[in-house]
Amino acid sequence: MINKIVKELIESREFISVATCDLEARPNAAPKFLLKVERDHIYLVDYIIGRTFENLQINPKVSLSFIDSFTLIGYQINGKVDIIDSGAEYKGILKELQNKQIDLSTKRVMDGVVKGQAHKAYEVGSPEQFVILKIKVEEVVEIRPSGTLRREKV
Repeated sequence: MINKIVKELIESREFISVATCDLEARPNAAPKFLLKVERDHIYLVDYIIGRTFENLQINPKVSLSFIDSFTLIGYQINGKVDIIDSGAEYKGILKELQNKQIDLSTKRVMDGVVKGQAHKAYEVGSPEQFVILKIKVEEVVEIRPSGTLRREKV
């Protein structure tokens, strides 16, 4: 299970970068919309059916990374992806996705009003085709500012 600190750090983000690699060792990193975190799974939405999706078809391993800007501790999360693009689980997730999109759009409008700044786009749109990346977390790596690493199998 993902520990509480890491879970809270992930949930504080709207988007998280996902790194994939094809069979020829060509890397790809792209931001994905964070839907939710449950126990040892992270659910992301892939709105652009492109290189990430293609890579995952042949190599389901991913790496996510982010940093706690307060402590300057970095984290790398490694795992394996199941692509959810149809069926009961997909349909069940759609309502959660709609609610998350509404929450983000509302937050962006409020943030713009408070700061007196207009965003170029307030809404997170849903293209006709998207998939859910269900990541089974296998390892969490903590990267300290001193350069020391701590690896934890999940």
